[in-house]
Amino acid sequence: MPEEKPLVLDPAGADHHAEDRALRARGAATLVDILGVTAWSVSDPGLLKQLLTRTYVSKDARAHWPAFADTVSTWPLALWVAVDNMFTAYGSDHRRLRRLIAPAFSARRIAALTPVVEDLVTGILDDLDALPAGEVVDLREHLAYPLPIAVIGRLLGLSSTQLNGLRTVVDRVFATTISADEAAANTATLYQLLDELIAVKRGSPGDDMTSLLIATRDEEGDGSALSDAELRGTLVLMLSAGYETTVNVIDQAITSLLTDPEQLAHIRAGRCDWNDVVEETLRHEPALKHLPLRFAIEDIPVPGGQTIRAGEAILASYAAANRHPDWHGDDADHFDATRTTKDHLAFGHGVHFCLGAPLARLEVAAALRQLFERFPDARLASPAEKLQPLPSLISNGHVTLPVHLRPAAR
Repeated sequence: MPEEKPLVLDPAGADHHAEDRALRARGAATLVDILGVTAWSVSDPGLLKQLLTRTYVSKDARAHWPAFADTVSTWPLALWVAVDNMFTAYGSDHRRLRRLIAPAFSARRIAALTPVVEDLVTGILDDLDALPAGEVVDLREHLAYPLPIAVIGRLLGLSSTQLNGLRTVVDRVFATTISADEAAANTATLYQLLDELIAVKRGSPGDDMTSLLIATRDEEGDGSALSDAELRGTLVLMLSAGYETTVNVIDQAITSLLTDPEQLAHIRAGRCDWNDVVEETLRHEPALKHLPLRFAIEDIPVPGGQTIRAGEAILASYAAANRHPDWHGDDADHFDATRTTKDHLAFGHGVHFCLGAPLARLEVAAALRQLFERFPDARLASPAEKLQPLPSLISNGHVTLPVHLRPAAR
């Protein structure tokens, strides 16, 4: 059968739901153009889970993407495939890097962080509670952002000044409407800031993950040590995955609950709980719409008679897969916290499943519970359909989230 022309993905992600429907309509896997790079977008959840767990699919672009050398200098998303960390590692390198980071997200450490997260949320809401009734508050900026930034700051031992310096450049890692030159300049700034952080921590180590990673870089002699590039790349991963994604989930959960008051009624009546809301948000509006890139190590036949050839790029289209009607029925587009099955791929699948998933779930649930306990009459200050999506085909959130926390005094 004739091969379809690649579907050009909108760099601004202006209507990703329509784009997701188009992807699903083209079959389990279809060719797409992602900022000038051709890749196989996989939106069928069964096929996607299969590819995410097979050794014949790699995330190591240098080793398994023949187009890497010719692409990396001209592609705005070069950092996503060129960074050295467990996100882009394959096989034994991935296992080595994951072992180094996993202790930071152990069940014991997450349990110890629980009261910290609760106190951080309380402090943020105390500040919001002091605002005049009826005032419009951007909850993305004043709740969704400060909580995960504060948490990742504590994990990595970052001062508020360091966090403020890093926030803008980390946000631009997810921008897909900037040029390759702008992206390269942003990456250079990011690495410069990280080099300064590493120098400070190397001179004055603390009880934090950055200091631990530096010690591993400098002291381990058994082959498990981080290279300089891996040290910087691991910090990039922990910063970017550690807060941008959680910001989006808090944003989307609040939006869904304030768009459909029945969902809040379910919670208040005990028909579901805040963990249900978190999981349904992750299914319905995952933090990342697409995740670039993976690469076929060998030819892979896919449903429909097509073949992903060795060396070709694969794009995990999580948002489209999460709402696939074959997985969640004809009402897959509907947000329903009481839904019996809320399975999703928001945190990935297989060996690259997100280590920070328990921490993200903890943060989102705490933020939602305390927000709606403190402000039971909160409502959107703008119709949901008027909320502007982030200009990104990767990051799935809103530019702002304007909310009235309390009715204006009469």
